[in-house]
Amino acid sequence: MNNPEPSTSNSAPEVENEETDEVLVARAQAGDSRAYDALVTRHRGRIYAMIRQMIKNEADAWDLSQEAFIKAWKALPRFEAKARFTTWLYRIAHNTVYDWVRRKRPESGGELNDEIFGEDRIDPASVTTPTMDRAPDAEMAGGELRDKIEAALEQLSPQHRECVVLKDVQGLAYKEIAEVMDCSIGTVMSRLHYARQKLQTLLKDEYEAR
Repeated sequence: MNNPEPSTSNSAPEVENEETDEVLVARAQAGDSRAYDALVTRHRGRIYAMIRQMIKNEADAWDLSQEAFIKAWKALPRFEAKARFTTWLYRIAHNTVYDWVRRKRPESGGELNDEIFGEDRIDPASVTTPTMDRAPDAEMAGGELRDKIEAALEQLSPQHRECVVLKDVQGLAYKEIAEVMDCSIGTVMSRLHYARQKLQTLLKDEYEAR
């Protein structure tokens, strides 16, 4: 692919929104950078949300999202439609984060560590769903619940937290999560079971209030 790297800015490329990922990937593999720009526009919110949930730093998450899409562009000629494009993209984002951790903390061996997570909070769905006006009391209650959920997620291990994000926020299937995280489906199911049990314990009052 001899074209220059596609733009990852906020400007929308001039392509048909109805085109599937498969069609856009084929066009991009043929050298159409506008088709790849369309893929970036379509999926950047989810990739950013995933990375942001993993490292808890807005600026770094944005940079890593950009890096993941550039890596995907360079690797696109080798992409085969054995898996969905989104699964392949999540895998690249996953590896980009772990490579970043390895560069940032060589002694960590590439493992995510809670010590590098910031204290700031973000709704993991906020970059992919519109903001809706609510009454002040409802907004406050929603914010308090979101903070409690985020605090509970912070108490999970990085692997358990990533499983929850990929399954319950991003909506990936077990097989796709296994491919992204390079583990067995059984491991994914086990991590999700443990994570959900722990979250239910940590958020016991919220469950009982329903």
